[in-house]
Amino acid sequence: MRKPQTLLWLLTALSALLLSLPWLVPHTGALALVAFVPLLVADAVAEQCKLRAAWVYPAAAFVAWNAATTFWVCNATVGGGIFAVLANAAQMLLVWLLFRLARRKMQGVLPYLFLAAMWIAWERRYFAVDISWPWLTLGGAFAQSIRSVQWYEYTGTLGGSLWIWAANLGIYGLIVAVSDGLWQRWNGLARGCASVGIVLVIAGPLVASKLIWNAVDPQAGETVDVVIGQPNFDPYQKFTSMSQAEQTGILLDEFGRSLEGRAAGPVLLLAPETFTGDLVLGRSGESPTVQRIRSFLGGHPGAEMLFGASTYDISETHAAPTILARPYGDGWIVAHNSAVMARPEGPLEVYHKSKLVVGTELTPYPRIFVPLDNWLSEKMGVSGLMGRCVGQDGVSLLHFGPARTPLGCAVCYESVYGEYCTEYVKAGAQAMTIITNDAWWGDTPGYRQHLSYACLRAVELRRDIARCGNTGISCFIDRRGEIVSQTGWWTRGTLAGEVHLSTEQTAFVRHGDIVGRVCTLVFLLLAAMLVVRLFLPRR
Repeated sequence: MRKPQTLLWLLTALSALLLSLPWLVPHTGALALVAFVPLLVADAVAEQCKLRAAWVYPAAAFVAWNAATTFWVCNATVGGGIFAVLANAAQMLLVWLLFRLARRKMQGVLPYLFLAAMWIAWERRYFAVDISWPWLTLGGAFAQSIRSVQWYEYTGTLGGSLWIWAANLGIYGLIVAVSDGLWQRWNGLARGCASVGIVLVIAGPLVASKLIWNAVDPQAGETVDVVIGQPNFDPYQKFTSMSQAEQTGILLDEFGRSLEGRAAGPVLLLAPETFTGDLVLGRSGESPTVQRIRSFLGGHPGAEMLFGASTYDISETHAAPTILARPYGDGWIVAHNSAVMARPEGPLEVYHKSKLVVGTELTPYPRIFVPLDNWLSEKMGVSGLMGRCVGQDGVSLLHFGPARTPLGCAVCYESVYGEYCTEYVKAGAQAMTIITNDAWWGDTPGYRQHLSYACLRAVELRRDIARCGNTGISCFIDRRGEIVSQTGWWTRGTLAGEVHLSTEQTAFVRHGDIVGRVCTLVFLLLAAMLVVRLFLPRR
């Protein structure tokens, strides 16, 4: 039999295309339900033809998928972008290779159950560890097809991953049954059950989503007025070409124009991540930015401002307070990426971002990499190659208005982590805010993907979200995950709206990621079976 390399490459390219499109083209999430089928077929053909190095086909598909959807990371850091693409693809390939091993040692559907459970267990691990890149979690394929996955309020995003694997494996199973002649040998009842089963797997969640969509009232609950400020500072020039005083003046002027003619009353002003960098904790009154913000708020009764800031703890102790501290004068300085709630007077409320970006904010395994970073910095004559922000342990809320309404504030990358964001609601958040500065990637799919993940969080939490981006897109998202209003990309201005409050908790908030936990358990059981079959001789 002639080796069908051309066919295999066509199937590989088709899988890569079907996997990529949901992250690049709105309303194409359904393509993920069949995206793995060509790759499964290609793998079976390669196995039947006994091709050597058949791993190159899934490897090529995963690299192409990662590169097509996350190439934009290279706009901020070429090395980091290439590493993200190759490292993530390598982990996907490892999962696939373990599946191929299991297929040689297990019979029937077990290797395919092993594949699905292992993939979802791997995705769950990505949500739990410090060095993680969960951007291409399969359930995220529906982030721009939000009406299809209203049931995420029960399962979270990994429920979508399970749906994708169930559909792909079900369709592939039918193809195998037809090609192997099983379909012809089945009686009418068996064929009918198989056909109905596939229809239910694909259409059932869509019907459920439609019913849930109709049942959710996006207008229920009391409201909080919000004005989002989008100052539109180029992040590559923000810290060098314009003083903080100029930036503060521009933002406050925008807010001032938006509040002109408005009756006095509670209103939340929302500003982006890392808006200022002159706030030393414990000395907030000395910050020129805080002074100007408080003066502005004093002239607009009822207004309060939530803004992002690079904040610092300064310690004059002999010993470093943490291994992540940097020398500062005769003491030490510890950096944070923070969300700050300011009022005309009184103490600030501060929340430190916990889910930090590896490299730019987080130094992983600090006992290993901090000494290495110090050595490299000394040799290269720079102040530091890795970020050393320190996050807080767990979430805390910020409070707004006379009623001290509790709000959650996810800072940038944190909004990608669904189960992490449930902690805000468990703590009592009645609405959510997101502040970000994601223009480092330029006008690429990156910031649009990041925006779409906020829609998933709205569904999982059933909370309205006010999202503020330095350069856009800023928007209001209702509890069904629909964007109600939004700004343009790379524009300066404000956006006024309201968020509805809620105290209800979804099943996903109450119980967490059940799908991920169950799949992890199934994977471990099947992995144990595989190990036994690999190392124990058959009798």
